[in-house]
Amino acid sequence: MKVAIIGTGYVGLVTGTCLAELGNAVTCIDIDEQKITALQKGVMPIFEPNLESLLERNLKEQRLSFTSKLKEGIQGAEVIFLALPTPPDADGQADLKHILKVANDLGPLLESYTVIVDKSTVPVGTAEKVRECISKRTSHSFSVVSNPEFLREGFAVNDFMKPDRIVIGSTDERAIKAIENLFKPLVRQGNPIIVMDEKSAELTKYAANAFLATKITFMNEIANFCERVGADVDAVRLGIGSDDRIGKRFLFPGMGYGGSCFPKDIQALHYSGISGGYRFKILEAVMQVNEQQRLALLPKLKTYFNNDLSGKKMAVWGLSFKPDTDDIREAPALYLLRELLSLGVRIKAYDPKAMDNSKVELGDAIEYCESPYDALEMADALIICTEWAVFHKPDFALMKSKMASPAIFDGRNIFDLEEVKALGFDYFSIGR
Repeated sequence: MKVAIIGTGYVGLVTGTCLAELGNAVTCIDIDEQKITALQKGVMPIFEPNLESLLERNLKEQRLSFTSKLKEGIQGAEVIFLALPTPPDADGQADLKHILKVANDLGPLLESYTVIVDKSTVPVGTAEKVRECISKRTSHSFSVVSNPEFLREGFAVNDFMKPDRIVIGSTDERAIKAIENLFKPLVRQGNPIIVMDEKSAELTKYAANAFLATKITFMNEIANFCERVGADVDAVRLGIGSDDRIGKRFLFPGMGYGGSCFPKDIQALHYSGISGGYRFKILEAVMQVNEQQRLALLPKLKTYFNNDLSGKKMAVWGLSFKPDTDDIREAPALYLLRELLSLGVRIKAYDPKAMDNSKVELGDAIEYCESPYDALEMADALIICTEWAVFHKPDFALMKSKMASPAIFDGRNIFDLEEVKALGFDYFSIGR
């Protein structure tokens, strides 16, 4: 099948590359000519495990191509995916200007029946708006389908190729059949393709992210209460996670959620509720708790250093919002670092992938190190903000020899509490 992907951000690049891997002829389109030139050479703009090798292979085998020209990119396409950014406005509303502009531009370029797919995370009613924009500028028949993505950064290729479910939002049988045919190779093991109306599909994506963020936030609340009463959140997590109705995933407490999806999607759903005359009280609480949770380690640091952090040297391990990505959007680490910098703390940081992006945000306000141990030189404390695998089994003796004082503030609970204390460290974590 000939497919066009408009937008080469995270979702567009993964979607286009994986569809090419399935044997489709895919053209990815973006107005950023510099990015397109790099992608044509196989240079990845993001870090995502296994994606680079797939991109290189499909470029070589000429199933995947890139262009900055919209007309050229959609030529002959049976399906066109809109994978465009929907950043939040100041009030939290999802900004649809990129999607609606492209929809407006697409109208005059359609030459035959085409299925237009909203792949971006969009508010309820967006499919109708896209349909209206296109219909005003074309006489050709077309369909608009909502097909939300459920990709986890760090696992996106696997999530695309082995999806838990595929949601198709449409009541148009012709369009449904086309998208089912496109995705059929992905569900051979029986995972469902769920067909529903466009509005329900649009809301499904928001509801999924809101529920997962709520689950994380609930566990952070439990962790905070554990500290008050002397309970162990790890024991509580195991105790409730064994219940099939609750499940084991998204129960790890820490410094809160971040990234490109949860924060903006929850804001957008909350705004949609207000616009529709409904108040999501749970989402208000989730946003409030998460904002506070980003700085959960700060009171512990202040107490340990007798409310005098000025001039202290801190090592920071992890800058990305989660491991296996270079994405620092809404990363809890950045919120904590900015607060520490305002208090006069000197920071040396290490992250396996996110340091270049962090330099764009923080500049030379912190020092970036080539290894986690370099960051520890004469540090008054180590702060762990991201649970990269490389941090889980460090050389504790080497750590202790490099640090000015053996204090660890672990925002992701990656070490065993008693083991680290037995090694002579002052160890502080979340909810334990």
